[in-house]
Amino acid sequence: MKTSRRKFLKAGALATGAGLASPGWLPRVLAAGAAPAAAYAIAPGPFQPTWESLEQNYRLPDWYRNAKFGVWMHWGPQSQPGDGDWNAKYMYDQGRPQYDFAVNKYGHPSKFGFKDVINTWKAEKWDPAALLRRFQGAGAKFLVQMANHHDNFDNFNSKFQPWNSVNVGPKKDLVGTWQKLVTAAGMKFGVSVHGARAWNWYEDAQGSDKTGPLAGVPYDGRLTKADGKGLWWEGLDPQDLYAQNHAIGAPPDAAYTTKFFNRIKDVIDGYHPDLIFFDDTKLPLGDVGLSLAAHFYNANQAWHGGKLESVIISNGNAVTEQSAITNNLERNMSLDLLRLPWNKGSTVGPWHYSIADYNKGYTKSAAWIHLLVDVVSKNGTLLLSFPLPGHGELDDKAIAVLDDLTSWMAVNSECIYDTRPWVIYGEGPSVKNDATAKETAGNPPRGLGPTLNADDIRFTTKGDVLYAVVMGWPAGGKTTIKSLASNAPAHPGEIGGVQLLGSSGNLAMARDANGLTVTLPTRRTQPDDFGFALKITPQT
Repeated sequence: MKTSRRKFLKAGALATGAGLASPGWLPRVLAAGAAPAAAYAIAPGPFQPTWESLEQNYRLPDWYRNAKFGVWMHWGPQSQPGDGDWNAKYMYDQGRPQYDFAVNKYGHPSKFGFKDVINTWKAEKWDPAALLRRFQGAGAKFLVQMANHHDNFDNFNSKFQPWNSVNVGPKKDLVGTWQKLVTAAGMKFGVSVHGARAWNWYEDAQGSDKTGPLAGVPYDGRLTKADGKGLWWEGLDPQDLYAQNHAIGAPPDAAYTTKFFNRIKDVIDGYHPDLIFFDDTKLPLGDVGLSLAAHFYNANQAWHGGKLESVIISNGNAVTEQSAITNNLERNMSLDLLRLPWNKGSTVGPWHYSIADYNKGYTKSAAWIHLLVDVVSKNGTLLLSFPLPGHGELDDKAIAVLDDLTSWMAVNSECIYDTRPWVIYGEGPSVKNDATAKETAGNPPRGLGPTLNADDIRFTTKGDVLYAVVMGWPAGGKTTIKSLASNAPAHPGEIGGVQLLGSSGNLAMARDANGLTVTLPTRRTQPDDFGFALKITPQT
């Protein structure tokens, strides 16, 4: 008879996340505008546009908790210049490197602005089917395509934003193409929405150079539809893109917020995503965000015959208070096991493609594999972006990371998918550091958290099985798991056997008051360079 799960995986309190502060870098929440929530038409159902209604009716679907790993196509027209993130804003800020880059590449922003950058973006090498095969091979269970960024450009066939990828630039429906391929492959599909900030994000486009030969010559941010006569953009209104017919610092008006609601409702109704990532503090634009959340949850439940399959992820939530939306950590990292499931959003390179970052090199594969295991051990899911150049084909450095993920997951995915956290998430030097902090300070780029090695172990569970993932190959070919000592309160049950994932047969083991010591077989070059998983089963 099996040792009961209660004995083998002794109950323990997960961290509440109370020490996990909202990231200080997040911008302020934009004002809601004049339109009340009642003005926004939402699908019928139990969800109403209030926090109380969302909290009362929402339950996180199992698919997200089981998936553990998704790929993010953080890809749009800002990928085209090859100058990294936020280039659409900073190309209008004289003195910034992005301004100099744009002037050298395209000319002065009074003549060639971001609207014209969009026109150069053709996505001529984009092969989404081939990309999806790579992502699936690396273990991704869902894919998220950016619907729009702060640049206010829609990457879908938008009814409400003429500046979209079907009308301008690549002349392709990026969201629609991914949605068809991803769902046909049996994966979940999502979109990320970043466009609520365009109102003030683009305000520099209203300005002009302060110095130099073109000082005082206006940038193109205040152009109108009439100015396009005889030009490539004739018939388009730059204000639909830049939204700059307002005084600097003025709050968004009702027309802007209503248009934003309609655009996002359009992508929900037209493409039926199961996940929306809002790059906002909680939800965008006050009542607009609440109405979009209620509409999404009601509509998704109707698509699935009454079963709610929808997930909303956003930045800066109070994780102990609001479970209707899933908290994302981008530039920081949890150093504890959180009670509520959470999301880690990060990127292998820059958020938008950068030639300079490519030349410097991306963060190495071991860091991303360690991050995946660390996140999963702490009750999280990893959403990882791979930088895609404007032409749409991955570079060799991103492919190298994907190849390493593919080889590691082919052997070790059992300890990732469909798992749940143990009573503690891990042991080792990094855990000792966690005793004095709940989130990293001065941590490596992209919120990777502490550097891990063979002395660090992370735990996951599945049924009666406990997985111990050792983050490197130990010297001497033996590893000792202190948390599984014979007198350890976390694991009072008898251990029946230990296997190395990817190998057959039980390993030699000895258990005493110092821990469970396991003798390892011959080291495998791949994937053991990045860590290995031990499958620990109870005595029958």
